[in-house]
Amino acid sequence: MQHAVGSPLPPPHQPGHGPATGWSPAAHHPVPPNPGAHQGSVPVPPPPPAPGYPAPPPGPAAAMPPASGPPTPETTGHVPLPPGGPVAMPMAPPAAAIADPAATTLAVLLIGPAGAGKTSVAKFWADHRRVPTAHISLDDVREWVRSGFADPQSGWNDNSEAQYRLARRTCGFAARNFLANGISCILDDAVFPDRPVVGLGGWKRHVGPGLLPVVLLPGLDIVLERNAERSGNRRLSDEEVARIHGRMAGWYGSGLPIIDNSQLDVPETARVLDDVLARSIASPPQW
Repeated sequence: MQHAVGSPLPPPHQPGHGPATGWSPAAHHPVPPNPGAHQGSVPVPPPPPAPGYPAPPPGPAAAMPPASGPPTPETTGHVPLPPGGPVAMPMAPPAAAIADPAATTLAVLLIGPAGAGKTSVAKFWADHRRVPTAHISLDDVREWVRSGFADPQSGWNDNSEAQYRLARRTCGFAARNFLANGISCILDDAVFPDRPVVGLGGWKRHVGPGLLPVVLLPGLDIVLERNAERSGNRRLSDEEVARIHGRMAGWYGSGLPIIDNSQLDVPETARVLDDVLARSIASPPQW
């Protein structure tokens, strides 16, 4: 490790390397013994002060060695965290009770085409819950790669597929750790029903069977309008948006809950999402 300023710090003490408790310079730089001195003799007092100078005050008494006993544990500030594991299915409430997803620790996967509003809805939903909640976006994690970023807009190839897989595994690892420590998660990804490479199987493997998938699927005119407001590599061509939207229609009939948010704003969509999740907790979808 390098330090921005100053001299480098000495390495930590290891047995046989460097000073130990009770170390004194004399122990490492011994003075040649006086042939006339006897080991264990009384120490010789210091010489008298020179004329005109006061005698120095007596030094403090030698400190007594500490009493033997168990060493005091070091305080490091480390907070032990439960390890992450596969997310189990949420417990269904009793028949007489209604599940309240706003107060339940959940793992949610929000699926939809580009322009469906996944990120906006996921952020709003996470911001307004009564329990701690994290938002994890696959696109954000995928773009952690700067040099060598494989942009799928330039063509789907082995490199872009590998970075998608790595980003999804990273998101799953983060979600499992958040859930293990009592923090809900909502993930968003454009999962295709007809492409196993970025399909639900990977998310289920990386997060766990308790992941609750929900599909946002507004009309084509809506996603085209929203896509036009994007910039950078998040903005796709109209042809690509239409192609993605058409493939997302394969979720109809899949058994997954689908929200058509064509006429809903973000807060309204988040409220509908809560209703859908309440039903999913009571009767988890088969996927």
